[in-house]
Amino acid sequence: MPDLIISGVIGAILKGYHIMFATELNIICISRSGLCSSVIAGLECFAMTGTVLPTLGRVKLTDLISSEGLASDSYLIATSTLSQSLLQYSAVIVQLPKTDGALLRSGIDSARLYFHQRASGYPSEMIHTNNSREWCRTSGYYSDPQAWQESYDYRPGLTSTEPDNILEFPPSGLPDIFSILGKAARDILDAITFSLKLRSYAFAGILDNVPLRPEEISSSVLSVCCHLRPSFQGAQHHNLATQEDGQLLMFPDHEYQVDKSFITIIKSDRAGLHVRDFHGRMVLLDGELGPQEVIVYPGLALYQASAGAVSPALHRIETGNLHGHMYGRCSLAFKLMPKSLAILCSSEMSAAGRVVEPQFQLPIQVDEFMQRSHSMDQLFTRNNFQHYNFPTSQDGKPVI
Repeated sequence: MPDLIISGVIGAILKGYHIMFATELNIICISRSGLCSSVIAGLECFAMTGTVLPTLGRVKLTDLISSEGLASDSYLIATSTLSQSLLQYSAVIVQLPKTDGALLRSGIDSARLYFHQRASGYPSEMIHTNNSREWCRTSGYYSDPQAWQESYDYRPGLTSTEPDNILEFPPSGLPDIFSILGKAARDILDAITFSLKLRSYAFAGILDNVPLRPEEISSSVLSVCCHLRPSFQGAQHHNLATQEDGQLLMFPDHEYQVDKSFITIIKSDRAGLHVRDFHGRMVLLDGELGPQEVIVYPGLALYQASAGAVSPALHRIETGNLHGHMYGRCSLAFKLMPKSLAILCSSEMSAAGRVVEPQFQLPIQVDEFMQRSHSMDQLFTRNNFQHYNFPTSQDGKPVI
């Protein structure tokens, strides 16, 4: 930041003027009135350093929940860290309440047993086919032998059955897990809209009703996944590379993947999820997750609705050294999806005074958007704009 701007910002703070710091994803308005000296000192340091997050951002979900009245200091710091982490890493670590963390651990344990007890073969009708027309109708067990992956999709409003019409018994706790992660995803989405300077609940109109009306089917989905289960028959013929040190790595057919969700929340029992950061480097996301922490990243629906302001995460899974692990790698993934009949448009961004590029100006129905193919080259051409954030401590947490 130029010295003239630094001195002007600090001088304005000390003189009591209203200040606005703006980034591509982050707007923070600050008034001199009512700020203690420690806050002012922190803001002066923030203005002078212009530091970025040295590691993936970490925030508490409770700090991201909005309330009536003026935004609290904890909310401003949390939304700042959230937006900066999404900008740099296309992902953020969110700490859930203890009770929610315990429920997720129980869900992971149930997932291990569910996949372990399944027969090693897979009927042809259970094989995942990437049919884009069925994006909001998946439910029950599916397998993808080429990616060494099995999944069970829980979607409220649909009852899953086996191919012979026998009622299937899913992993336990899925309704409760769907509920807590769905609420968390909406709170995180609202915090992002605050950072974008949009009105509150800007995207609520294109999300499912809460609760669902009778006979409605959820667009959002909770996927219970298992990678590299040793007893998954036939998977040994696909996509494995053995390294000289004996580690086993999985490389999916498509090296990178991108979700079409608004927000994806993931909890896994083993590390392996990588994402491409702002500089094009692949960063391990779940290497040091606490028992209450989950990974959150944006998808294509939010990219479209925000007119490109929030880039979707480009991710892949690399699972190494799973020899001797009888259950493989299990995870829970909640995807907050828009309603199929809703319209994705940039009206909220235009109303906020944001410049909308031509490719985002035409409205598109969600169902059509979900069935389109999306060019990676067009999606991830990012501007190297300048951005600022609160200074960080040695553990990577924001300081004010």
